[in-house]
Amino acid sequence: MKRIICFFLLLNTVVLVHAQSAKKHKPIIMLTYDDALQSQLDIAIPQLDSAHLTGTFFLAGNNTTRLTIPAWRRVAQKGYELANHTLFHPCVTGGKGDPAKNSANYTVYSIMREIEGMNSLLYAIDGKTDRTYAYPCCELSVGGVNYVDTLRASGLVKYARIGGGADAVITDSKDLDPLKIPSWGVASNTTGDELIAFVKKVQLSGGAGVFMFHGVGGDYLTTPALAHRQLLTYLQQHRKEIDVLTFKEGMDRVANVKHD
Repeated sequence: MKRIICFFLLLNTVVLVHAQSAKKHKPIIMLTYDDALQSQLDIAIPQLDSAHLTGTFFLAGNNTTRLTIPAWRRVAQKGYELANHTLFHPCVTGGKGDPAKNSANYTVYSIMREIEGMNSLLYAIDGKTDRTYAYPCCELSVGGVNYVDTLRASGLVKYARIGGGADAVITDSKDLDPLKIPSWGVASNTTGDELIAFVKKVQLSGGAGVFMFHGVGGDYLTTPALAHRQLLTYLQQHRKEIDVLTFKEGMDRVANVKHD
């Protein structure tokens, strides 16, 4: 009799551990939005609110003004993550018309100073100190010099997001560089079906996926509002199978899997 009881206790333990493991390792989706755009405040965030989902907003300082800071403070108070996208968003392609914003004219020192300054601005908005980062225009170099290792040594950010295509699904966490997290840079007029197809890839892999949005229903690199809502509806309908987390929360989860 004791052997039978011990067997069922052991079976219960195995089932419980398996259930906990499955829950711990659910596929992860991270919705991220760049540049502190008005359409994100007007359309993306209300849609996220209505779907009871969360996301990360990589704010660029030049778009974060005295007129929008109160709105972003309210966004942070709702539990969304505010993250670092530098003060002036320097990049080679976007800075051709303004030499001051052309990353080819930057030094490693100047980009690091911008990142640190943006951390201070974000602290003034939400009072938090742990930050994640998105490289402007997905460029890892300024003035021809790669600054990833300098950023790593600085301790200014915990994770950093790079770009990628619709196949940028994170499956191998062991070799993942926390300062080179791939994401799908969503192009203009991407359909809801295409957005959902990326989620399904992540589900099949059992890994994680990061969306990189810009405008939603407006601004530039615009995802249609309907397509964005269709994506959120799918995520809401499958919330028992998929965890939708902020970038920091999602990468913390991936890092924990890495060390299991």
